[in-house]
Amino acid sequence: MTSRHHVTPPIASGTACIPANYSRLVARALGLQARELPKLLNATGISADQLMREATLLTSTQQIQILQNVLRLTDDEMFGLRFGQRLTPTTHGALGFMVNSSPNLLVALKAFQTYLPTRIDFFHFNLKRNKEYWECSGYFDVTLDEDVQRLLAEVVASVLLQCAEFIVGHPVEDAYILFPHAEPGYSRYYSEFLPGTIEFSAPQLALKIPAALCQVPNASANHENYSLALQQCQSMLDQLPSRTGSCTQQIQKMMLSHPPGVLSEDEAAAMLFISKRTLARRLSLEGSNFRRIRDEMLSQQASSYLLKSEISVDAIAALLNYHDGSNFRRAFKRWFGLTPDEYRKQSQQ
Repeated sequence: MTSRHHVTPPIASGTACIPANYSRLVARALGLQARELPKLLNATGISADQLMREATLLTSTQQIQILQNVLRLTDDEMFGLRFGQRLTPTTHGALGFMVNSSPNLLVALKAFQTYLPTRIDFFHFNLKRNKEYWECSGYFDVTLDEDVQRLLAEVVASVLLQCAEFIVGHPVEDAYILFPHAEPGYSRYYSEFLPGTIEFSAPQLALKIPAALCQVPNASANHENYSLALQQCQSMLDQLPSRTGSCTQQIQKMMLSHPPGVLSEDEAAAMLFISKRTLARRLSLEGSNFRRIRDEMLSQQASSYLLKSEISVDAIAALLNYHDGSNFRRAFKRWFGLTPDEYRKQSQQ
């Protein structure tokens, strides 16, 4: 059950799961009066009364149409940057609450990775460790026009960097922000909204944060609040309908149905009725590979055991099918940059 908290299920196409509060914030940012809301909602099938209800959820198609309407209603080319500043952690509901109370930035980023579908279903968030950085990358799985994609990329980068600043206590000046869009004419203003080094025309949207910074304890961490928000987010995630999903998600599901670390790449390919080479190619197209998925699953389960139980490190190693505790410790150090004991001690502090 523990590992389920870290696996992002695919969302059914056309599912209404995006809270309307984001669009209400858009309306305020545009300075719209109540009588002007139909302009924002044009071609969505949503009425102004529905938009104002707290319980209203939008489909990805409706949300994207609203963003297209936004670009017709404003001549502010920097609207994405300005709007991103309005999306503080508290605007993200239980997810924002969990992020704010996370023990450190890495745990907060993993919360985004797992529970982002409860807030937006057409953006997929990946997290991986490089030598010096944790890289947060993502992609939109729907067709977007260039201006909407640029606006959303600016908003996503702003949201992540604001959360990072809240947790570490200062702007993340050492971050690298990679945007897939070409450098816009207003690029000289980016530094006023986003700290760090900015690059354009990258292969995909990505944010690189120094690994050491991701381990800095959150001064506002609160285990009780974190646990409560985690339960709320998991409940919402469980209620979302699923579909077949990506190859990565299929592999994740397979791994959950096997003992940790046991499923081999050959077995996974056979279960999908494809060759190992075809599986590798499909995962590569999704920016992943079998070993990375396995490491992510094992690292998330290891982290959960360490944070939420008093089980010994050797017992956790055995639960994750490491026959040698020293092998588990080496793998953990590679994943998190800390030993299991250091990781647990830091979270308790």
